[in-house]
Amino acid sequence: MKGLPVKNGTEGRLTTLEILTMFILTLFFFMGCTAARQPALESAPLSFSPGQATSTQIEASNTHATAAQPSLDWALIPAKSFDGALLDAANSLLALVELPLPGEKRLLLIDSPIDGITGVQSVATRKLESRLGELVRKKYPHFSLQPFTPAQLHKSPLILIGTLTPVNGSGRTGARRDAFRGCLALADLKSGTVVSKQMFKAEMHGVNHTPTPYFQESPAWMHEPFASGYVQTCDASKPGDRIQPAYLDGILTQALLSEAIAFYESGHYDQALERYTSAAATNAGDRLRVYNGIYLAYLKLGRSAAAAAAFSNIIDYGMAKKLLAINFLFQPGRATFAAGKSENDKYAMWVNEIARRATQSNDCLKITGHTSRSGPEPVNERLSLQRAEYIRKHLETEAADLTSRVITQGAGSQENVVGTGKDDMSDALDRRVAFQVISCAGLATQTAHR
Repeated sequence: MKGLPVKNGTEGRLTTLEILTMFILTLFFFMGCTAARQPALESAPLSFSPGQATSTQIEASNTHATAAQPSLDWALIPAKSFDGALLDAANSLLALVELPLPGEKRLLLIDSPIDGITGVQSVATRKLESRLGELVRKKYPHFSLQPFTPAQLHKSPLILIGTLTPVNGSGRTGARRDAFRGCLALADLKSGTVVSKQMFKAEMHGVNHTPTPYFQESPAWMHEPFASGYVQTCDASKPGDRIQPAYLDGILTQALLSEAIAFYESGHYDQALERYTSAAATNAGDRLRVYNGIYLAYLKLGRSAAAAAAFSNIIDYGMAKKLLAINFLFQPGRATFAAGKSENDKYAMWVNEIARRATQSNDCLKITGHTSRSGPEPVNERLSLQRAEYIRKHLETEAADLTSRVITQGAGSQENVVGTGKDDMSDALDRRVAFQVISCAGLATQTAHR
């Protein structure tokens, strides 16, 4: 085997220049291989300075609570103030939209942002909506921002949607939440696609995620297809993806509901009832949000009999879906209802209607109590079971024949949907009581194994 060429009179040695050259060539080789395996990212938005993760990278790594593990460590992404993170993302979102022809404007509607897990609107999501409207009117005159109404929807506008979700250090909705994951997306009803999207990370400090009055006062809650379609269209999409059918098919009903909620929360209960009733008459009107609204409007109007009948419709809806969560408000750390005659009278009516509907069916019920995540989990599990037992005893008082048809369990904080552990109205859904319809044969089996 021949030796290396002689360099400067020394055989078998490489000069410093040759070593450096070989190193650079090798580095370029591996960089090229890596680039071939990595998807190209969109240009970084102006909201991030050099060296920071971009909103586009957040989009690629954090799409939805059920998506795959992020490819980018969420903990490495800097959390900004709510206003700062929102405005940066909104500017990046709107700047990516193709400008209309001179003299023309793009019709834009905002479908009120929601929590990405519960589907609830909060003080924070309302603030998000307000900030977006202010920004569009001030800085983007080529958009014609109009109210979210059925009449405007028929013109095939752009729809701005958004979610705000408490997440943990990995950007997911498990364990303790320590930041907000925000999503903004523009959906084009004319093409049926998502045309622009941005994600952002906001600090929890100073963000009021308490539900707005309609959602705070709604007696029942469940995951519904429309809200899931809304969240999927934002959180789990990328530009060019189709709008989720579950969202698109119910958008006209949603516009009526948006008007109804606005009337309700401004104290115009007659107008709210009219909009809720109109929403119920649409093809997508079979929705818990509609039934909750009709019940609340009747209650505010002092029409007790009509309110009780409307609550029965809520229970029927839940029984048909086999699962419904009721928002009983318990005293902190106790298995008794919060003090107050009006609340106790309302809960008595709820329990009476649940017992009456359950008695009329041939099914059995599993009642599951829940708690927020504050406090030791063994205590939470015991308290959640006590709350389920408290409801069961009230049901049996109303209908003795339910004694053999009801089973209880406590989930503690294992199935939190908000997860902030604040123990106030912002995480009230974490202290819900869930009613699951099960076969009586299944109940006997579960009882035998307890």
